[in-house]
Amino acid sequence: MSTARFLMMAGVLSVVPFPSAATASLNGMNEVGAALLACWTPPANSDNSSVTLSFSFKRDGTLIGPPKTTAIHVAGDDKARKAYVDAAIKALNDCLPLSLSPTLAQGIPGNVFTLQFSSPKK
Repeated sequence: MSTARFLMMAGVLSVVPFPSAATASLNGMNEVGAALLACWTPPANSDNSSVTLSFSFKRDGTLIGPPKTTAIHVAGDDKARKAYVDAAIKALNDCLPLSLSPTLAQGIPGNVFTLQFSSPKK
């Protein structure tokens, strides 16, 4: 079983640094996670916060349906939590469509992935 297939089956995106994700062809899920997080800017005053989104891709690098919130840890009221989730969804949508390599695009449709968007810890 290839590493890319294992990561897709696990459904978890690990993150490694990846420059210029929007223009490069992505070859693995580590690169996809890094590309998506490169678009992320946490809301102001949201230290120690995180939200995890669950989503699936089509072969063309766009989403199959809207992302779903699967975990959230944000201090404050409902408005603060909503702003944080909205910022994570915006970052995800701002990065799309991703440029997937032909091999990755072939195996990606319908698999469910998760990605945590987090703020700096203090």
